[in-house]
Amino acid sequence: MLNISKPEANLASRRPLEGRTAIVTGSTSGIGLGIAQALAQNGAAVMLNGFGDPAQIETQRAAIADENDVDVAYDNADMSSSDAIRMMVERAVARFGQVDIVVNNAGIQHVAPISEFPAAKWDSILAINLSSAFHLIQATFEPMKSRGYGRIINVASAHGLIASPFKAAYVAAKHGMVGLTKVVALEGAEYGVTSNAICPGYVWTPLVEKQIEDQARSHNVARDAVIRDVFLKNQPTRRFATVEEMGALTVFLCSDCAASMTGTALPVDGGWTAH
Repeated sequence: MLNISKPEANLASRRPLEGRTAIVTGSTSGIGLGIAQALAQNGAAVMLNGFGDPAQIETQRAAIADENDVDVAYDNADMSSSDAIRMMVERAVARFGQVDIVVNNAGIQHVAPISEFPAAKWDSILAINLSSAFHLIQATFEPMKSRGYGRIINVASAHGLIASPFKAAYVAAKHGMVGLTKVVALEGAEYGVTSNAICPGYVWTPLVEKQIEDQARSHNVARDAVIRDVFLKNQPTRRFATVEEMGALTVFLCSDCAASMTGTALPVDGGWTAH
């Protein structure tokens, strides 16, 4: 017999992350925000993190909470500071009781030849793109192991698998993140803690849209040409990935269905790394 009931009656059963809690770094816009929204839609309480206009962040936080009936917090911890990261975790535990899911997404970029690459830019990119992931994992790993459940998702990049010129610090950090993912997977394997890296190619975000417009204007080239010949040149599908795709993959990796997936680096790059 077909079981028909009101949608709200089965809300928990349809939300695989009901009762879980998550920290998503760099989640006030773009990929991180999309991942945070997907986790909340699937029942997880979420702590947002990142920079931006305080009023806009509060509007986003309240909307995610109200639309999904979950607790959503915001913390402005500086991802270049290990002490700030540790205190963010303490505040998350105080609010949620524990941290079950960590998504390391915070990142910055600088493009320059090696001979001209500023040392300060190298240091800041490594600190935010790689060291922050280590510090956040370290602050949450042992409690995850003791509870027998944890999901660590590191948002790396296609540049965690291959290289491009003029991106020395970014490529080094993202390769390092893939390596860190594997070490954490091995150390958590017997304790129900998985660790996986997502490796996006170009994803359609407001930041990418701005970059397209800036390049089209500065080089006096048609917008479509910039997309085709610069951004999507190496993506055989000739389309941008979406933040919704990143969110859906993250939700799957956090679910019980992915309990045996750990130590992987999953390209979501339209075939870029298949070359």
